[in-house]
Amino acid sequence: MRKIRLGVSACLLGQKVRYDGQHKFDHYIADVLGQFAEFVPVCPEVECGLPIPREAMHLAGEINSPRLVTIHTGIDHTEKMKSWMADKLDDLEKEKLCGFIFKSKSPSSGRFNVKVFGADGIPVHKGVGLFARAFAERFPLLPVEEEGRLNDSALRENFIDKIMVFSRWREYEENDGSAQGLVEFHSRHKYMLMAHSSDSVKTLGQIVAAQHRKNMTETQNRYLAALMNALDYKVTPKKNRNVMMHIMGYFKKNLSADEKQELLDLINGYVDGLFPMLSPLTLLRHYARKYSSEFLLQQYYLNPSAEELQLKYHV
Repeated sequence: MRKIRLGVSACLLGQKVRYDGQHKFDHYIADVLGQFAEFVPVCPEVECGLPIPREAMHLAGEINSPRLVTIHTGIDHTEKMKSWMADKLDDLEKEKLCGFIFKSKSPSSGRFNVKVFGADGIPVHKGVGLFARAFAERFPLLPVEEEGRLNDSALRENFIDKIMVFSRWREYEENDGSAQGLVEFHSRHKYMLMAHSSDSVKTLGQIVAAQHRKNMTETQNRYLAALMNALDYKVTPKKNRNVMMHIMGYFKKNLSADEKQELLDLINGYVDGLFPMLSPLTLLRHYARKYSSEFLLQQYYLNPSAEELQLKYHV
């Protein structure tokens, strides 16, 4: 597959752009994700004209509209940052990104729980960095995450699902864009979507089914918005069990009692934390091949790419 284009805070790639002249190199992003991604590094503070090193800054004022000020001298760099962001976001739109990984806690790039200091000098951990906020407002459907949260396996797997799906959507838009292509796109993602939100499969299916009555661009926009909303729901072992049981139903007339029990033991053992998810998936994939189920063999859920396996499970 082609490399996924991702924006990323430059310091996470080892660039010495932080206020103290250092970096925050992240092994997973640079060395694991970097095997399959093409990065577009961004450092808002340096790119807007601030030097290296520079006085540390923080957010101050209202939670939803804070100012970016230096900690000791109180110099306000908010307007400088906003002026740079206006052009930068236009440039990033041309990059056709499939996601962005931000630096946690940064007053410019932090996406979640950034400190914002009120008039009393007491910080509230509910802010968003100036650039991260503007990026999310400009590109509300693009997957975004912070480097620290990628250490959580559930959050990491969810983010990988999102960027992989978004990358495939980009390919669909660029190389196809047809009504039939949308039907195929939806069909191949059926069980992946079910693992996130079973209700979403029906909702998205209705959008696809009604496309003949709508402008195709409008249909695509509605579908993409509903798709990314569905992927916001976290996958859980119990949701995966539900999906695997649906898939198992394709073979209920083919499997012996012992084979059914073996598969059930693997599925339940995975839910109980005794086996990795790949154990029941591998057996299900084996039966899909054995009984020539082309529909199942086309499912991204059952047949993730080698890249997805590496990124989600470190295999």
